[in-house]
Amino acid sequence: MTDSPLSFEQPIYDLEVRLEEMPKNNPSPEIREEIQRLKLGLSDLKKKIYSNLTRWQVVEVSRHPKRPQTADYLDLVFDEFVELHGDRFFGDDRALITGWAKLDGIKVMVVGHQKGHTVNDRMACNFGCAHPEGYRKAVGKMKLAAKFGLPVVCFIDTPGAYPGIASEERGVAEAIAEAMFEMSILPTPIVCVVIGEGGSGGALGIGVGDKVAMLQYAYYSVISPEGCSGILWKSEKFKDKAAEALKFTSSDLLKLGVIDKVIEEPLGGAHRDPRMMASRLKQYLRTQIRSLSRVPIEKLLDARYRRFRDYGVFFDNEEAAAAAFQRGSLFPASGTKEPLAQE
Repeated sequence: MTDSPLSFEQPIYDLEVRLEEMPKNNPSPEIREEIQRLKLGLSDLKKKIYSNLTRWQVVEVSRHPKRPQTADYLDLVFDEFVELHGDRFFGDDRALITGWAKLDGIKVMVVGHQKGHTVNDRMACNFGCAHPEGYRKAVGKMKLAAKFGLPVVCFIDTPGAYPGIASEERGVAEAIAEAMFEMSILPTPIVCVVIGEGGSGGALGIGVGDKVAMLQYAYYSVISPEGCSGILWKSEKFKDKAAEALKFTSSDLLKLGVIDKVIEEPLGGAHRDPRMMASRLKQYLRTQIRSLSRVPIEKLLDARYRRFRDYGVFFDNEEAAAAAFQRGSLFPASGTKEPLAQE
């Protein structure tokens, strides 16, 4: 049972409380039958609620205070982890964790946003909003991984990069742009997973990979729904309307081709069963890393380039779209780097 129910989870929470209050020691046949009935009802209720979430409710789930974060997955997914600190230029940004890890004996470099669970941790991690030094640290560690021929795993979970004056003075936009550029040409496999919030350039700064996946109840967007609402409607009151317009959930982005895979979460969200979620995430990472490691680096980099160039491409007619689908690429058959049509 979670002690932090979301607004739409109250019926689930009430039923869980009833289950907790049922006698545990030597219950009568009638009580055992009632417990079984409540458990079935709870499972059905979770399925009903979570299969009909609005896009704003998905955002709520992605921000749940008990939702597993990068540090949690480091304990649950990987066998070992040795953290690496600092960007060798300004300082160490705790909003981004970097370090060596082992995944079933496979050595990898892990880079991930960290929000923190307690108030003190959240303040130390700046609520997952990284400064420029965080992205420079991430790039430096990724290059180190490439030097030793080891894959990179990125966990994305941020409302966005920190937009304060100090961050701007130290060049946050340039740091994110450089990170994206370096990732696009990094000669080693990269797997990115949006585990919670994927907000703006702060997310894309460690999001250029060969494979990009999302957990089922995560979101990945150019802007947060509150930010969109503030710009378009001059108020945060319309954040649910903005969320619907942005179409940033995992199912939306899978249809649009922005991501490659939706990793299913346990019933009721990852915060209800972090170990099961970690098991599914581990299986995905293991499969992708082994698959990508067999691809020659030249082909890997070319496919990575084309993958991101395909974003935003559309077709003027069904015949062109069908031909591109048959080729497995949205580029002209001539092999040029220019897309068929752009808005």
